[in-house]
Formats: sequence, structure tokens, C-alpha cells
Amino acid sequence: MSSHVTSAPTAKPKRSALQRLIDLPTEVVIAAFRLAMTGIEAIAAPLQRLVGTQRMGYFFVLPNLLIFGIFVLFPMLLNFYYAFTGGVDLLPQSRPFVGMENFQRLFNCVNYLDPNTCAEDHFWRGMYNTFWFVLFQVGGMVLISLLTALILNRKIVGRGFFRSVFFYPVLLSPVVVGLIWKWILQRDGLLNAFVTIFGGEPILFLLNGASAMFWVIIVSIWAQMGFYTLILLAGLQSIPHELYEAGQMDGTGKWQSFRFITLPLLMPTMLVVTVLALIRAVQVFDQVFVLTGGGPGTATQYIVQYIYETGFGNQIHLFGLAAAASVVLAVGLLVFTLAQLRMGNASEHA
Repeated sequence: MSSHVTSAPTAKPKRSALQRLIDLPTEVVIAAFRLAMTGIEAIAAPLQRLVGTQRMGYFFVLPNLLIFGIFVLFPMLLNFYYAFTGGVDLLPQSRPFVGMENFQRLFNCVNYLDPNTCAEDHFWRGMYNTFWFVLFQVGGMVLISLLTALILNRKIVGRGFFRSVFFYPVLLSPVVVGLIWKWILQRDGLLNAFVTIFGGEPILFLLNGASAMFWVIIVSIWAQMGFYTLILLAGLQSIPHELYEAGQMDGTGKWQSFRFITLPLLMPTMLVVTVLALIRAVQVFDQVFVLTGGGPGTATQYIVQYIYETGFGNQIHLFGLAAAASVVLAVGLLVFTLAQLRMGNASEHA
């Protein structure tokens, strides 16, 4: 006679109050996620039957398109409208249409190479300062970022640590960067403290036009180079290592490998870096505004600062003139970008 033994069900271990408290946020997140998915499915399922599967992509990109339209496209169109209006009222319906008057005022110069002969001399000083800033900042940025990427691409001790160190300034706000360097470079700042300790006189880093421009460029490169270094480093790592091995078999040196292998294959990435750096350099404002305020005088006043001060900084808010200056800036930036892209395409097909 066979006996059947029935095993008692295994009891689940009881969770402590602390464990239940720890698991509570996870359970809440999971419940909220399921609720959100149920709501999305309740909306998306009838919509998919109505418009079809192929058109459902528009439903998912619609929120981004709305945000882009409200916060980017609409302000751009409104700014373009303001460029052809006058007065000091902010509301569009209260602003009279003046045609090209704002643009004529900006370009009213006896000698375009001498800002003192222009009706809006600060606009042209800002244009010239922006040109020299872009020339040296973008050139220095690309060169230093390339050198840094080449070094970090080699097998060195602590390579991961140094990659994160160079990228860390990118995470800082431009205002924070400006404040930090202002505390270092001002007359009673950290750098002059070391100078006076060793018996020297305080150096006026930010109170001289040439030195202020130099330090503005240095600070800008320091704050942004990590981003472009990361892009160039990704471009270097995408180059097949077999090409370097084949070059070594043919007896090529390090300089020849860089010139005939690395540089040509890295050119598309270099073009992207140059275009991005150019766009960002032309739009420089907050970091320099905190660091020097555009001074001394107008030595570091750039075009975006002129637009800000014309529209919002003075007692009389000339919104139309500021909008016209921003349109001129946008057109110039578009021309430079298209020219760079065309030169890049020409070099690729050469």
C-alpha cells in the first residue's frame, strides 16, 4: 500500500518594515509607468486604427514639434517682424512699420573700417571684436582639441581619468565659468595673490584691452575644448588600426602616418567640429558678460552683447534695432556655415 506524502507549501519570507519602505519607491515607479502606458495605449490604439500605422510617427514627434514651434520658430518669425518695425513698445500691434530703416541705421557708415564714422559704432565694434574672437578662438580650439584627442587616444596611464577631467568644464554653466575665472584674474584675485606673495605688483589681466581679449579666448577654449576633444577622439577611434599597421610595414614614420592616414580620414569630423565651434563662438555672450562685462570700454564687447544691450540693457529699449542686428548676425552665420560646408565637400571630392 503506497503512502502519499503531501508537502506543505513553502511560506514566503516576510519582509521587514525597512525592506518594504525601500521597495516602495520602485513599486510606485512601476505602477506609474503601467498607468502611463495604459493611458497612452487608450489614446494611441484608436488613433492608429484611424490614421494607419505608417502615419503614427507624426503622433510621437508632435510634442517636440509643438515645443520647437512655440519656443524656436515663433520667436524667430516674431524677431524678423520686429526688425522692420520701430518705436519702444513691446507689443507687436503697437509698433509702426518702418521698412528698412533699422538696417539703414546699422549700415550708415562713412568708412566701414572705422567704427567711429558709423551711426551705430557699437554695432561695428562688436562685429570686429567678434571676427577676431572667432578667428583665434575657433583656430585655437580646433588645434588644442586635436592635440588633446591625439594624446588621449594613446595608451597612457589613467587615460579614462584624464578624459573625464578634460570634459568636466563642459558640464559647468558659462556663468559659473565666468565667475570662477573672474575670481582668479581680477586685480585682487587668486592669481595676483600669488604674484604679490613673491614680491610682484598686481597684474591688470582684465583692465587692459589686449590682455582682456586674450584671457577671454583662453577661458572660452578651456571651458569648451572637452566637448570637441570627445568628438575628435571618437573620430580617431573609428580609423581602422590596420591602416597604421600597413603603413608601418611600408616604413612610414609617425608624422607621415598622421599626415597621410589620420588627417585625411579625420577631415569630416574636423569639419563638424569647426562648424560647431564657429556657431558657438559667434554667439558668445554670457561667459564674457560675467567675466569682463564687455570691457574695458568696448574691447570685449561682442555682437550678441550689443543686441542684448540695445534691446534690454538701455533705458530706451530699441527692440527693432536689436532685432535687425540679430537678423544680420543670422545671415552672416549662415553664409559662413554654408561656405565651410562647401569647402569641406570640395575637399572630399578632390
